[in-house]
This record gives sequence, C-alpha cells and structure tokens, in this order.
Amino acid sequence: MDQDKRKTKDEVKQAKEVERDEPQNTVESRKIQTYLVTLPTAVKKFATISDKKNSDPKYSDHSEGPFGLGPLVFPCLQRFNNIKFFMTLCFLATLSHGMIIALVDLSIKIFASQFVPSNTEIHLMDSSDFFAAFLVSIFVAYFGGRGNRPKWVAAATIITWLAAIVFALPFFNYEIIKMGAVKQEDLCEEGKKPNVCGATVVPQKSTCIYLLIFGQLLHGIAGVPLYLLAITFIFDHVPTLSSGLHVATADAAQTLGYILGFLIGVKNFQLPVKKAMKAVGHVQRFRILQSGWWKSFIFVGSISLFTTLPLLCFPSNLPGAHKIRLAKSQEPPRIDRRLENMKIIPNLKSVLHAIWCLLRNPLVLTQTFCKVTEYMTFMASSQFLPIYLQTQFLITPVHSVIFTGVLIFPGCMVGRFVGGYVVYKLKMNIKNKLKFISAASILSVLLFLFLISVNCETAKFPGINDDYDGLGSIGNLKAPCNEYCGCTTTVYNSICGRDEKQYFSPCFAGCSASKQIRREKVYYNCSCIKEGLTTVDTEGQYIDALSGTCNTKCLTLPLFFAFYFSATIFSNLCSIPALLIIMESVPASWNSMSLGVTFTIWRFIGSVPAPIFFTRHAALCCSFWDINECGRKVRCWIYHKEKLIFIFVGMWISLQVATSLLCLYATYRHDYVVKGKTQRLATPKKEKEKKKKKRLISN
Repeated sequence: MDQDKRKTKDEVKQAKEVERDEPQNTVESRKIQTYLVTLPTAVKKFATISDKKNSDPKYSDHSEGPFGLGPLVFPCLQRFNNIKFFMTLCFLATLSHGMIIALVDLSIKIFASQFVPSNTEIHLMDSSDFFAAFLVSIFVAYFGGRGNRPKWVAAATIITWLAAIVFALPFFNYEIIKMGAVKQEDLCEEGKKPNVCGATVVPQKSTCIYLLIFGQLLHGIAGVPLYLLAITFIFDHVPTLSSGLHVATADAAQTLGYILGFLIGVKNFQLPVKKAMKAVGHVQRFRILQSGWWKSFIFVGSISLFTTLPLLCFPSNLPGAHKIRLAKSQEPPRIDRRLENMKIIPNLKSVLHAIWCLLRNPLVLTQTFCKVTEYMTFMASSQFLPIYLQTQFLITPVHSVIFTGVLIFPGCMVGRFVGGYVVYKLKMNIKNKLKFISAASILSVLLFLFLISVNCETAKFPGINDDYDGLGSIGNLKAPCNEYCGCTTTVYNSICGRDEKQYFSPCFAGCSASKQIRREKVYYNCSCIKEGLTTVDTEGQYIDALSGTCNTKCLTLPLFFAFYFSATIFSNLCSIPALLIIMESVPASWNSMSLGVTFTIWRFIGSVPAPIFFTRHAALCCSFWDINECGRKVRCWIYHKEKLIFIFVGMWISLQVATSLLCLYATYRHDYVVKGKTQRLATPKKEKEKKKKKRLISN
C-alpha cells in the first residue's frame, strides 16, 4: 500500500511539473503526444499484416515489384504502378507509331513523284516494315515473353524515335521537293513538243530511298513489342471478361494515330513558299520548304520517346497479377489441353516444337488466318476503292483517295473497338466469340452486296466512255480536235465543259486560254467543246469549261458511302475477338509465343504475296496507261468497269466468307481441343506407335 501511495505522489509531482512547462493548450499537446505514440504502432501493425498478405502465394508473386528505376524507388510514385498507367503510355507510344505510318505513306508518294523509282523500289519502301516484323516476331515473342515486357516496350519506343529521325533525314539534308516546280498550265499549244526520253539523273535518289527503307526496317521492328508484348501484358493483368475492352482501347491507338498523321501530312503539302523565298542560301531554302515534313517526324518521334522513362520503371508483373492469374485458372476450361502441362524450355528444339504445337492448334491457326483475311480485306479496300470511285462515279483521284481514307480508317477503328466492347459486355466465351465473328463476316458480305445495286448516271467522258461525238475512239484521249495540242497524260486535271462532258485536262479539251475568276478556274477557246449553253464573264468573254468534275447529281452516292462504311465496321468486328481467342486458347506462359506465330504468318503474307497479288490484279483491270516519253507504263488512268467490279467484289466477298468458314471450323473443333482426350500432341512418335501396338494386341 505504501508503495502505491508513493507512486501516485510521484505521478502527481510529474504532472504538476509538466503543467508548469506546458503552454496554455495542454489538451491539444496531449492529443499530439498520444498520436505520436499510437500512429507508428498502427503503421507497424499494418505493415505486418500487409507483409503476411504479400507473402501469401494467393496474393502475390516474387516478380511483382515496385514502380522504380533500379534502386530508385519512391513511395509517392507507386500510385502509377497499375495497368491503367501502363495502358496510357502504350496508347501514346502506339499513337506515335501509327502517325509515322501515315507520314511514311505520304512520303512514299512524294518520292514516287520526284524520283520516279522502279516498281521494286516502291515495293521495298512500302513493305520493308512488314518484312522486318516477320523476321523478328518469333525472337521478340520468345525472349520478350520470358523477360520484363514493359522494358521491351520501352526499347520499342526508342527504336520508333530512331526511325523517325531516319525518316526526317532525307527531308532535312536533301532537296526532294523542287522549289522551281511552278506548275505550268496544261493548255493546248500548237507545235508544243513532248519531252524527249532521257535518263533523269537525281544525285540523292538512291540515298533517300535507302534511308527510307532503313527507317521502315527500324519502324517494323519497333512495332512488334508494341503490338505483341504490350497486348499480352495488358491481357495478363486484367480479368478475362474485361480483357476485350482493354485490348480494344489499346488497339484503337494505331488507327487513331494514322488518322492524325494523315491530317498532319496533308497540311505539310501546303509549302511555305514565301518564307523559303526570303531565306539566304540554297540549303536553307529547301530546308524551310520541307520543314513541315522533317519537323513532323521529329515531333511524332518525340511523343514516343516521352514514354520511354516511365515504361522502364515498371516491374515484370504488376501487383495483383498472381491473384488475377489464379482467378483465371478457376474459370471454365478454354485452353488446348494438349498444351496444359507443357513448358517451353530455353533451347531451339523446344521453341520449334512449341511453334509446331501452336500450328496444330485449330483455334490459334484459324484465328491467325482470320487476322490475315482481315488485313487483306483492308488492303483490297485501300487498293481498289479509289479506283472504283474513279471508274463508277468519275470522282477525281485526289478526292477518291480522301473518300477512301474517310471510309476505311474510321470504319476500322469503330469496328475493332465495338468488337472488343461487345465481347466485354456480353461476357463471351471462346465458342461464342467464334460464332460472333462468323455472323459479323456474313453480315458484312450482305452489306457489301448492296453496293452493287448503287449506280449513278455518270457524265460523259470523251476518250473513256465517249468517242468525241464519233470523231475519236473509246480508250484513246486523242481526237482530231486536240491532235496538234501536244497533250500528255502525266497530270490528271479534269474540267467540265459547257456540253456537260468531263475532259481529262484542258489540253485534251482543246482549251488555249484560262483565267482565275474569284476562287474558280475557267477556260476559253476550247476546240473540242462545240455544244451547250454559253456563259459570259465580267469582261464579256465566253466561258467554255470550268475546273473540276461535272455535277452528275448522283443522289445515291451517300447511300454507297453508308453501305461501305457499315460493311467496313462489320468486317473489323472480328479483330479483337480473334486476338483474344489466340491468347485464351493457350496457357498464360504461351501468350507471347502464340501471338508471335500469328505475327510471323500475318506479316510475311502482308509483306510479300499480298502487295504483289493486289498490284497484279489492279493491272489486269487497266485499259488506259499513262506511258511516258520512254515508253514506260507509269500509272493507269482508265480502268475496265466490268473487270474492276468483278475482281473487287469477288475478292472482298471471298475474304469475308473465308473468315466465316474458318470460324465455323474452329467452332466444330473447339470441344475436341478443349475438352477431349487429346494428349497425343505432346507425346513422342515412339510412344504413339507403342500405344497402337498395345491396342492391336488387346483386340
């Protein structure tokens, strides 16, 4: 008792001493002291709980690391260690990659007009990126799938930036767009002599072409981790049911990038001539003239480089990846059971055996060729739709290319995103995805068949569908009225005469004078135009023709655009479901390898056979070639209408029907592959023979 009294007295003394030393707000200070004691204790308890949770294999894995660059790990940055931030960076990197594709496509057109390259050189400039992707797809899939995939994507962004620099070099160092190239009006001039055949020597031609091809190779290599490893990384870190929406969002970046890049490239065609004229020195002059192009490449490449450092900070697996993987393992079976317990050993024999197993998986193989048919449908539209618009509706080449871009690229983007969203919203399994792809392909065929019924009464076009009132012939632009004008077919500059006929150029209409009235170009003294109502300008001169195409008052043309846009959307609904099937039908460790096999087949067909196939078939439809002074076929201006419709429609429908049949076959084989006793794929040949012998003996 005495001891207790002494303790209480001591406590009272200490309390009085504290009260003397304390300020007036004693209550608040006591609260702060309490928090200073209890808060670290709570943090310590929370840390022990979280350590127990993280140590549990159900919640984490040793590969799930923090967000940081090596030893530099900051707690405030861990909020970015999630799949949403990774998708944002991938979206920007893929957007940059798609913008470069559009700028390169337009650059190839400039090279073709200025350097007049051979068909082989054009093919190499156009397809070398696909060929490079074909060469490295398996390598990237195998090594990238086993390593830190975000770091591989970061390396791809650096290569994209290097490719952009290489693409910018020709426009920065060499004069490609000639400043003195003032377009002379193609008018009828008697005694005008055509150009004499001679070797056009362009000193920097080979260097510029080789630089563009080298840039394409780098660009193709960079695309493989972006479209292969990034997709598998996203797929592994989201639930199966929501993977369609996430993959569709990441995939939409490329098409959106192409649209933005195309708009930037079109703006670059507006050359700063006045600013270039004020520059001192020839080099400085053409650099200013071409500044839009090399600045665009550097700007777009910088967007890709901007994402490099954050991507390098991601771990091999994000926190929670193991938990998602365990949840996926509890889902109904969807993978090929022949691959369920197989692992890819790090040697060449095992990799080749894995490729062989994937090629024998009906689900992977059919969807790989669905991706091929999807790409070939896109190629067919890009190649034949501008020609179809020129032939069927007499739209000028420039406008037909613009309409093609407006129809195809937004249609592809909308179709792919909607396909992924529908799969996500309806929570489809593999079998339902296959049925969905098959139904969408058939609907796209039905919509495309409606296009055949859309016809317009086209204007008369002397030399194409009219014979100059019996004085000329169809398939020949020359006639007695323009025989001595010295006309060439190098430039297509259509005009509409007062006789409501459309002419290839003012020269072929026999026009000898022109004038600019407000925003419209008008032509006078046209020897081939003899009929129609005449109009008088402000100076009292009679106008014979106006620049541009004739207004045919085609009210069904918007209907054609609506049907084609809808058919494009339905044909692209299969894109995201096909990717998901390829990844879902194999074990998680095989995802990158399965997409690698898909990319190898897809890129090879896209780089070698497909361009040759479409170019040859387009040439078969040609009925009037632009032949230069050396007798070489440069381009086709007039196409045979019936042949074009037959080849274009037949090709488009065949590809979509093939997609539907492939998916129906995969649906038929699905249960056998997923649920059947199909362990034979992983067994050696000798074991197969032994099993057969045992069966024979038992019988």
